[in-house]
Amino acid sequence: MRIKNLELENNIFLAPMAGVTDKAFRLITKPFGPALMYTEMVSGKGLYYNSRKTADLLAADSREMPIAVQIFGHEPKIMADIAKNALAGGAVIIDINMGCPAPKIVNNGDGSALMKSPELAGEVISAVCGAVDVPVTVKFRAGWNSDSINAAQFAEIAELNGASAITIHSRTREQFYSGKADLNIIKAVKNAVSIPVIGNGDITDGKSARYMLDYTGCDGIMIGRAAEGNPWIFRDVIHYLKTGEILPPPTISERIEVAKHHFDLLIKYKGEHRGTLEARKHMSWYFKGVPGGAVLRGYINKAETPSQMLEILDEFLKAYCV
Repeated sequence: MRIKNLELENNIFLAPMAGVTDKAFRLITKPFGPALMYTEMVSGKGLYYNSRKTADLLAADSREMPIAVQIFGHEPKIMADIAKNALAGGAVIIDINMGCPAPKIVNNGDGSALMKSPELAGEVISAVCGAVDVPVTVKFRAGWNSDSINAAQFAEIAELNGASAITIHSRTREQFYSGKADLNIIKAVKNAVSIPVIGNGDITDGKSARYMLDYTGCDGIMIGRAAEGNPWIFRDVIHYLKTGEILPPPTISERIEVAKHHFDLLIKYKGEHRGTLEARKHMSWYFKGVPGGAVLRGYINKAETPSQMLEILDEFLKAYCV
């Protein structure tokens, strides 16, 4: 797949997820095959005012390239001013978030709030595109609510103002992550523009990926929540799209091996205390739906040190792999 002058190995991407797609998550995911991965959502104002915490979100590693940095904000001048700084971590694409439904984001006029102000959204996109030489992409939703589905028109504005590709999550802001993604909206967006369209929402396996691509005609797909604790989904989707074959799920020992590697990376980049606390959700995700997983999560959520977390995982391995 090609986005402007960037040639990618395939058309399967890891979605940006706040509090999830940090460096450790991306390094775990990359070997499973996504052609492009996104940073966590980064505040334009945070970069503008030189927030150290915000700048840390941009840190990347050569092993995870290529990556895209996702920024959010609604002030064209500020977004243009920080655009080059947003590339400091090595990203090769800037993505503008115009779809986040979180109240703390939309209440400031950012994220999906911009879908209510398409002219302002166009000004933001134009300003960022004018400030950098790399491709600029935009991620947005079906609309603000069911009475204001404007994704196709919004996509046209994005293209008109210089966007090189767009990602459409075909739920409204009102839906958050409930209900089903409406593939007809992705199809309408694809028919409205000539730039690449990436579909997002409800991709859980190879079959759902194949169906979205065939039904909507979109150029690529983006996987988000289904990748939490499940980097294998990229391997499975890519293999299915090539062969039509469904691969067997990872074994318990494979899950624990990857989970422990992920945990090591969290400790390396965030320190023992913070890394252990943040690892609780990640380690729990690795065993969602696995026999004994609910009981295991109870123990994981009490771990306070690296040694406690590793002991819990080792005991689970012994119990289920004898």
